[in-house]
Amino acid sequence: MILPLEGVRVIEVGQALAGPLAGVIMADMGAEVIKVEKPEGGDDARGWGPPFAEDGVTSLYFHSQNRNKRGITLDLKKAEDVEALHRLCETADILIQNLRPGVVEEIGIGPAAMLERHPRLVYCSIWAFGDRGPLKMRPGFDPLLQAFGGMMSVTGRPEDPPTFCGASINDKATGMFTVIGALGALRRRDITGKGGLVDTSLFETAVHWVEGQVNNHLATGEVPRRHGTGAAVIAPYQVFDCADRPMCLAAGNDRLWARCAAVLGHPEWATDDRFARGSARVRNKPVLIPLIAAVLKTRPRDAWIAALEAVGVPCAPVNDIGEVVASEQFAAMGLVQEHAGAPKVVGLPISFDGVRPASTRPAPKLGEHNSELLGRDASTG
Repeated sequence: MILPLEGVRVIEVGQALAGPLAGVIMADMGAEVIKVEKPEGGDDARGWGPPFAEDGVTSLYFHSQNRNKRGITLDLKKAEDVEALHRLCETADILIQNLRPGVVEEIGIGPAAMLERHPRLVYCSIWAFGDRGPLKMRPGFDPLLQAFGGMMSVTGRPEDPPTFCGASINDKATGMFTVIGALGALRRRDITGKGGLVDTSLFETAVHWVEGQVNNHLATGEVPRRHGTGAAVIAPYQVFDCADRPMCLAAGNDRLWARCAAVLGHPEWATDDRFARGSARVRNKPVLIPLIAAVLKTRPRDAWIAALEAVGVPCAPVNDIGEVVASEQFAAMGLVQEHAGAPKVVGLPISFDGVRPASTRPAPKLGEHNSELLGRDASTG
């Protein structure tokens, strides 16, 4: 299969998650991605375990974000290694960096210097708090931006403290936005012949996740509150306990609500003025949600799901990770990528012409491709 980014060369100078994730997305789509690491220890994520790969040294986390890449080591505090990076960039299309703010300027590989020497390069900078403002130079990690960006304030139950999302959603989405920006800039280069600068940040991503709540605040001046597993503007649209295990119910419009009410044994709720329309259900959630909860606790989850699905009402079990992996749908989608010498990892969530791009190369050992790409052994730098 011809992958869409075949022929594109990407240099990745970064570590942890947002930068490497952008790199692995491009690598899975066929780009040649060269990962640049510091000689001493490399990417910090190599040690983020357990669990570790069979070598007992490299974390599974690192493998998942760095498959399909080649890896080199450069000490970018040395002029000769900065020059080696420049030589690579002479044939590169995209450079991704998520180093600590200010570092790239200190070592002479900031966007101004790189774009002056390599005008066709698409230079992608990933910031913590953004490329301007009083917090520009502050470093940051995903949970800090979940806190600062307001996400924690609207996650969880009203009576609970601010709650952290279990997935690194700001890092991951920032990596995805970096790819979107890079591909947009490449398309623009096709027209103008010039590369350019793409800036993304975890802060901007965090605000993007809560844009609905921000928009509401800008319109009303009210500060959004936490709604537990429920939605602010739709009801019922949340998790409920059944007689045995929880399920998620999403009757997202009045038609679905009428069917849902009938399955619950209370068709009159669909014509009750308090509940008949979506806006009324939202206003009267303190009354409606306990009524639904009391009914759902009378039968096991599978029985409710079968009855609701029979009439087309969206619902789902609340699975743990083991249940997700064991599900028939997980197997049918072919999400797991594996090959000899590397741990199993979840692949790219995109298919081209019905085929998911394969993971064909394990994450590189530290400096594994120094000889091939730099003409020197890993042990020399």
